Amino acid sequence: MEAFPCPLESAKFIAASSKDVSVDEEGARRVAESLFDKASSEEFGLAGWKSLHELNPRAAGEEAVGWVFLVDTLNFSFWSEREEQKYLVKYKGKTYSGYWSLCAAVNRALDDGIPITSASYFATMTLDQVKHVFRSDTDVPIPLIEERHRVLNESGTVLLEKFGGSFLTCVKMCGKSAQKLLHLVLENFPSYRDEAVFEKKKVSFYKRAQILVADTWSVLEGKGDGFFDDISSLTIFADYRIPQVLVHLKAMKYSEELMKKLREGTVFQSGDKEEVEIRGCSIWCCALICKHLLELYEKKGQDMREKINAVLLDYYLWDYARDHREEMKDIPFHRVRCIYY
Repeated sequence: MEAFPCPLESAKFIAASSKDVSVDEEGARRVAESLFDKASSEEFGLAGWKSLHELNPRAAGEEAVGWVFLVDTLNFSFWSEREEQKYLVKYKGKTYSGYWSLCAAVNRALDDGIPITSASYFATMTLDQVKHVFRSDTDVPIPLIEERHRVLNESGTVLLEKFGGSFLTCVKMCGKSAQKLLHLVLENFPSYRDEAVFEKKKVSFYKRAQILVADTWSVLEGKGDGFFDDISSLTIFADYRIPQVLVHLKAMKYSEELMKKLREGTVFQSGDKEEVEIRGCSIWCCALICKHLLELYEKKGQDMREKINAVLLDYYLWDYARDHREEMKDIPFHRVRCIYY
């Protein structure tokens, strides 16, 4: 069986040797303090996944889990080359961009009677069918359409051959362990293997694989098949938004040289040293924020381990990025076109 490096251990290793990105421990502590009052509220909790996001499934069952699997299989690369030219999807009178444009396109297809979340359908979709389902309401198409077609066919085929066409079957096999489910996903679905080499060592981030486990937990409301006794072992999902928020909040710093490259709009390759440092340090920084937050509650005599974990912190910071886009404009995000995030 292939060994999959642990993202948290990878992050610690990367943060210790990182040259262009640094985690500011004091900054992480300040972020934890600023979250102290919010962390016990609805917006930080598991319920917010449904209540704050109208495109997420309302139900909790096999179909909803199928929706999550499809969306997280395609949960990568939504950034626009130019701010004024974006892939947008109109759905029920609203226009969606970024990740939500993907969700809107999936829901639009389902409303049109296209069984897009069914493995038997997406395992055999043609490129033209994929283009139709994910068509844009602007002149800008969804990025990486050929790659999306490939991972849909590949993932659908694996679901049909190994799990009776249902991701819920895979979930039921994990024995209530988020780590076991993570490894089942990594062993069976190649497009989820988000890894790199840093200082001659194999490191991992597993952004989509971890978010798939987390979204399964969320859609099933942490109950029944969606109860995982080790959900807090997951890290944040290292994408291009979370690092931007962490730098904005002064919990993480970029070197002048890296900042210059980012401002110039340099497009990095997946696995480039700077890109690995940005992602690894983001994971480590958020682990420290969680640790400090739990310590703050402990001082007040509260054990919040059930309520505070990296998954919920990630959801919170990701929404924060969306809601504070204007204030964060001076911090550029790092650009990478790949299927991992």
